Amino acid sequence: MSNNGSASIPDTEATPAPAIDPKQGRRAGTAAFIGTTIEWFDFYIYGTASALVLGKLFFPDVSPAMGTLAAFATFAVGFIARPLGGIVFGHFGDKFGRKNTVITTLLLMGLATVGVGLLPTYEQIGFTAPILLVVLRIIQGVAMGGEWGGAVLIATEFAPPGKKILYGAFAQQGSPVGNLLATVAFLGLTYMSAENFGAWGWRIPFLASAILIVVGLYIRLKITESPEMIAATQKEPQKRTPIVELLRDHWKVVSLAIGAVVTGVAITYVKTTFALSWATTDLDFGRTEFLQIVTVALIAQVIIQPFGAILTSKINPRKAVLTMLLPELVVLPLMFVLIQTGNFGLAMLGMVLATAPHAMYYAALAGVLAQLFPTMIRYTGISVAYQVSTALFAGTAPFLSQALLGATGSIWTVVCLGLGYVILSLVCMSLLLRGKTWTDREGEPGHRAEATPESTAVR
Repeated sequence: MSNNGSASIPDTEATPAPAIDPKQGRRAGTAAFIGTTIEWFDFYIYGTASALVLGKLFFPDVSPAMGTLAAFATFAVGFIARPLGGIVFGHFGDKFGRKNTVITTLLLMGLATVGVGLLPTYEQIGFTAPILLVVLRIIQGVAMGGEWGGAVLIATEFAPPGKKILYGAFAQQGSPVGNLLATVAFLGLTYMSAENFGAWGWRIPFLASAILIVVGLYIRLKITESPEMIAATQKEPQKRTPIVELLRDHWKVVSLAIGAVVTGVAITYVKTTFALSWATTDLDFGRTEFLQIVTVALIAQVIIQPFGAILTSKINPRKAVLTMLLPELVVLPLMFVLIQTGNFGLAMLGMVLATAPHAMYYAALAGVLAQLFPTMIRYTGISVAYQVSTALFAGTAPFLSQALLGATGSIWTVVCLGLGYVILSLVCMSLLLRGKTWTDREGEPGHRAEATPESTAVR
């Protein structure tokens, strides 16, 4: 391996792929999907609650706009903590295995989420309430930082030959399903009186997550360790510190991967968390009405998203990326224009149109990233890339959008922010895939040799 941080994908040795039990493969895909669904449900209910109620309950001494901004700031704190979780759990996942690591992240997320549901408000315990809220949000962020990479590897490292991107989509499907469940949960609660919702109703989704965590833990306890991880450790036991090797030998790949992830994560929070706050505060949409719009868009995402993985598996990934990201430059501004009309049907149409290309790109993202790094640093590599991107861009997206709107009074500043995200991902992913015909990296032993850009590939 050269130490110049070359952006080429690490080479593989000609070792046979580890044998994969089809039953374990299906179980691993299910475990990845169920686990990420639960984790994202826990994470998204906080975002929805931030837009609807947390500002009033935990920051009551400021204006409604500033209260929402403060709630979004605590929302961002969870994202800022995610790189730490990616580094810590990535280290354990690369050194000691994937299975026990993802069990730990799921349990940690569940405890923090239930803790939010039990937390007294500012009116009850004063300044201690927002402080504890931030602490629990940090714990959520650390857990989520370790969860995503492990779930992706559970799916992709059990994938049959030629199916890594498709299996990676199992983990990605947990995001829209978790978001959908979170939105539906709060949509149902909007039929309560505002008084009951603010007093105790908002706590129900947080407390109900305890049931989901038990289900997720049961499923994950049934899977075995990743066959690729077993094969790699038998051939070359992990002696190095994963994060050190990653930053020393793969820093260009990581940097480009961070940019490639941006559209997959940040646009979600512009379209849902910020748009929900904007539509219900500055426009004439009611909470129930706009949550219905978000729900329909999420259902569309669940249906559309797998086609992104299928498309990327069938054609050159660089062409697939262009096919998915270029339309977003048109439909994202259109979404805001249609929402601003105040018409329910047009707003729903705009949200669905903006969701389609973004969803397809997000589906393919996991399988692509999982093939950028050698096995023995793969958990750390994809976790750092994904979680640093979410910390810098996704977690701050609602806050920056709200701040831009407040400073200028124009929604077009938010549109420009979203377009910037898309352009950044378009450039970075194109550079990552430049000159490559991707193939599965079966049986990759985790060594440090690099190949030329033309010699490596993924599908």
